[in-house]
Amino acid sequence: MSFECTIPAVPTVQQDDSDVRITRWDFAPGAVTGWHRHEWPYFVVMLVDGTLRIHNGDDVTDVPLVAGQAYSRRSGIEHDVMNGSDHPIAFIEIEIKRPEALSIPG
Repeated sequence: MSFECTIPAVPTVQQDDSDVRITRWDFAPGAVTGWHRHEWPYFVVMLVDGTLRIHNGDDVTDVPLVAGQAYSRRSGIEHDVMNGSDHPIAFIEIEIKRPEALSIPG
C-alpha cells in the first residue's frame, strides 16, 4: 500500500489558515511522504528538476518534472510520494481549503 519509509520527507508549513495551507516538502534521495489522503484540492510547484515516484496503492509511476513546473489534483487523492531522483528535491504544495473564499485581484 505504500513505500517502505526509511527516510521521511521533511514538511515545512509556511502558511496555514482557514483558506489555504502552503507547505514546502524537502526530500533526500529515496525519502517518502508516507501514505496520505488529500482532504482539499491542491497544487504542487517543483523547486528543482526531479522525479516523483508515486504509489497509488496499486501501481508505482515515475513522474519526471522540471523546476517551476506545476500541477493540480482534486481532493480525495490517496498516495505515497518518493523522491525517485539521485539528488535532493523540493516542491511547494498549496492546499485550497475554501476555494470559494479566494479572490483574485482584477
